[in-house]
Amino acid sequence: MKHIIIFLVIFFSGMTIFGQELEENQIYLADPTIFQDNGTYYLYGTKGDPRIEGEGFLVYTSKNLKDWEGPAGAKGGFALKKGDAFGTKGFWAPQIFKHQGKYYMAYTANENISIATSDSPLGPFTNNGKALEAPVRQIDPFIFFDKGKPYLYHVRLKEGNRIFVAEMTEDLSAIIPETIRECINAQKGWEDTQDVEWPVAEGPTVTKKEGIYYLLYSANDFRNPDYAVGYATSASPLGPWKKAEDSPIISKANTGENGSGHGDLIQGENGKLYYIFHTHYSKEVVHPRKTALIKLNLNSTGVKTDPDSFEWLKL
Repeated sequence: MKHIIIFLVIFFSGMTIFGQELEENQIYLADPTIFQDNGTYYLYGTKGDPRIEGEGFLVYTSKNLKDWEGPAGAKGGFALKKGDAFGTKGFWAPQIFKHQGKYYMAYTANENISIATSDSPLGPFTNNGKALEAPVRQIDPFIFFDKGKPYLYHVRLKEGNRIFVAEMTEDLSAIIPETIRECINAQKGWEDTQDVEWPVAEGPTVTKKEGIYYLLYSANDFRNPDYAVGYATSASPLGPWKKAEDSPIISKANTGENGSGHGDLIQGENGKLYYIFHTHYSKEVVHPRKTALIKLNLNSTGVKTDPDSFEWLKL
C-alpha cells in the first residue's frame, strides 16, 4: 500500500519535516523504476516530494545512473499527469516498457491497474480513462514478456496483499481470467515481523536467466522499518514459486536505512545489475521516501547484494 501521509512545516524559504529540512538534491520517489532507452535512463515512481505540485508520475533522466536531471516530463515535469489518463488519486508504482514501437506505462490509481501509452518516455502518457477489469482491488503491476507472451504480475488486495500472475491478451487490454495464479503471500518470519492481520507481499519484479525465473518482491507494511526485499524462483512464469532461504536480500540490515524495499531491476553499463528502491525519510519519519540504488549479482547460487554499492539518487 502506498498511502502518503505528510505533515509539513514551512520554514523560511525551505521545507522541513518534524524539524528536518528536505535535502535540496535528493530525489523523493517511492516504488521507483528505471527504464533505459537509446542511451538515456528514465526514472519514475510514486511522487513524494511535497515541493512539487500536481498528481501523477514525474520522470527524471540520466546518462550514467548517477547524475540526474529533472523532473523532465512533458506535462510540467510529469510523464503522466492526473486528468490525462485513468485515476483521480493514489498514483502508485509505475512500470515503463517499449512494445511494438510505443512506450507503455502500467500503473496503479484508485487501487486499480491501468495502462497508458505515449510516443516518448517523457510522455504525455494517456489512455481512455479505464482500468483493467478485475473482481477485486489490485495494485503494483509488472508486465513481463516471455516467448512473446505477456504476463501481468500484480498484487490483489484479498486477505492481505498477495502477488498474482495472469496471462494478458496480445493487445494488453485485459487479463485472461482462467490463467490467474497466486505466486507469493507473506508468511511468518522476515515477511511479517509485526504479526499483522493483513500481511503484505507486494512490488513484484520478474526476470529470467538461464531458464530460471526470478521474482523479487517486498514484504511487511511499507511503514514498518522491517520492510524488505526477498526473492523466489520458478521453472515457469506461472509458478509454482520457491522462496529463497537467504531472503531478505535487501533490508535495513545491509542498507542501514529503515523501510528498504519496493523497486525494480535495471541493467547498467557493462551488464551490471542494480535494484532501484526506496527507504524511509529517516529513522523517525516515513515520508517523503528517498530513492536509492544498490548493485545485485544474480547467478546460479541465487541473488546477492553488494552493501558497499548503496547510494542515494540525487540531482
